[in-house]
Amino acid sequence: MTVSIEGRQSRSDLASAISVGGIGIVGFAALLLFTWYYAATLFLIFAGMLLGVGLNAITTTLGRVLKAPHALRLTIVCIVLAGLLLGVGFLGGATIARQATALSDTIKAQLVGVKAFLEQNGIDTSYFELGGSSAKSETPPGAAPSHNLPSAGTLASSGGAIVSQTFRLLLGTVNAVGNFFIVLFLGLTFAAQPGVYRKGLLFMAPARHRARAAAITDRIGWTLQRWLMAQMVTMLAVFAVTSIGLAIIGVAGAFILGIQAGLLAFIPTIGALIGGLIVVLASLASGWVAAVSALVLFLGVHVMESYILTPMVQRQALEIPPATLFAFQVLLGTVFGIWGLALALPLLAIVKVIIDEFKCGEISAQPA
Repeated sequence: MTVSIEGRQSRSDLASAISVGGIGIVGFAALLLFTWYYAATLFLIFAGMLLGVGLNAITTTLGRVLKAPHALRLTIVCIVLAGLLLGVGFLGGATIARQATALSDTIKAQLVGVKAFLEQNGIDTSYFELGGSSAKSETPPGAAPSHNLPSAGTLASSGGAIVSQTFRLLLGTVNAVGNFFIVLFLGLTFAAQPGVYRKGLLFMAPARHRARAAAITDRIGWTLQRWLMAQMVTMLAVFAVTSIGLAIIGVAGAFILGIQAGLLAFIPTIGALIGGLIVVLASLASGWVAAVSALVLFLGVHVMESYILTPMVQRQALEIPPATLFAFQVLLGTVFGIWGLALALPLLAIVKVIIDEFKCGEISAQPA
């Protein structure tokens, strides 16, 4: 009788374990499917959370100097940052627009030059789409040029293409502006009441795991704050050194090149490579001496960023091997585009914190 009861109990436990495992697998698959289809929205929310973490970090740092309520300190931080952005826009807006236009023309001219150089050396460049090649005239050689007016169908087709391109441009602009305000709103709301969202996140965790969830959440927040503050300092330093160095070399558009180098410094490894390529390509218009000097400047800025600023500002590095970070960036960039590329490091830092916490828990749970 006892054996029969134990057999039924073991079969019941096995069925329960299989049911829980099946539900877990189905839930994990549903989570992956949801993440895949709504990745852009999730990255947008995560970017807003990062902005909130950054604002909260600046607000907390201000609290060491100014003893005031959190809301007042956050208001001061937002006013100062908005004032700086408006000041840059009013004082340097015309310079930025002029240099951006000149830089665009320079890059296009250099690309055309590179394409011509490759063609002279027998390399096929038909895959380059630099514009203008598809607009060649179909008039046979030696024939008189035709001055006939286009037909009504041609005019209607051209008008439809113009309307389509204009509509696409408007949609892209509205989408970009909307994403900016979504990230800004989320960042402000997260920074205004960080404790409320922390409590809500911990409330969703089971009661017996709430202490571990609180430790993981606090460590993630501290890690992201430290990384964001270090990134802000690094981006400002890269902008200043690049702008001043290119101005001394005599490269046109030094200010806008410094801005793009500072912004791309937010993306580790790949951002620096892209920024250096743009700087060197734009410097070719000023001669080979300027291009070589710009390359040396880029290498110096890269050494300063990677081996001096980052360890000094962060004190304790995230301890993520460069190859691991690069592979993770390539993976997320290929799957999710620019969002995955830009947010690869903070996501990898969060994963590393969670793995470290669980490993420490397993080690402490083992008998001595």
